[in-house]
Amino acid sequence: MKPSTMSPAANAFDIKSASLDLLALLLRTDNLDELSQALDARFGTGHDAPVEAFVLDVEALPAPAELDYGRLLPMLSRRGIRAVALRHPSTALAGVASQFGLAYTSSATPPRSAQNTPEPADKPAAPEPAPAPAPATGAMIVDRPVRAGQQIYAKGCDLIVLAMVSAGAEVIADGNIHIYAPLRGRALAGARGNAGARIFARSMEAELVSIAGVYRTIEQALPDSILGKPTQIYLENERLVMTALGE
Repeated sequence: MKPSTMSPAANAFDIKSASLDLLALLLRTDNLDELSQALDARFGTGHDAPVEAFVLDVEALPAPAELDYGRLLPMLSRRGIRAVALRHPSTALAGVASQFGLAYTSSATPPRSAQNTPEPADKPAAPEPAPAPAPATGAMIVDRPVRAGQQIYAKGCDLIVLAMVSAGAEVIADGNIHIYAPLRGRALAGARGNAGARIFARSMEAELVSIAGVYRTIEQALPDSILGKPTQIYLENERLVMTALGE
């Protein structure tokens, strides 16, 4: 038999396409002391949170290239936030991203003219504004408890959990989240911007809830009207509302 001439390392790995959905952390201050306090207020001061990948969006900062990333990145990591990419419309930030081992992604959009020049009579009408994110369709069903450290993500659909979501666990959905058991961990509905999404829990005991990026951590005891009771959570005037079901 003729011996094989294939290199021993020829089948050591494959390259395949992958589709990843990451949450973005949009920084609104370059004061890291202020940011540290805000992170502790939202996520707590414990350092045993499960690590999650985030895109670090610095578009809102006045001088993002001057930010102390050497201090910022470890500060985020200690709170379970692993920055994997830097987002900004200027490609000048690509070098900064590379320096700190981050990928770079542009958030640039075509600029709109601010000139008050008259439009030609035959110019086509301006396009309609982009529609709001469409409600998710279908559902992912999870019939086992979601343990501490686990994360479940229902991409493009609702999430239905038939068992307990433990403290330290996280459930995320592009649509609504229905939990027919105690919710003791974190629940993030409308993850891709659907402000009409809602969270329904049979027993409300959550650590954190979010609708379309609007978060609320549960740092103090919940009111008796919803604590341990069937509850719905939704957005109203960009504010999270938590009410007992049936009210």
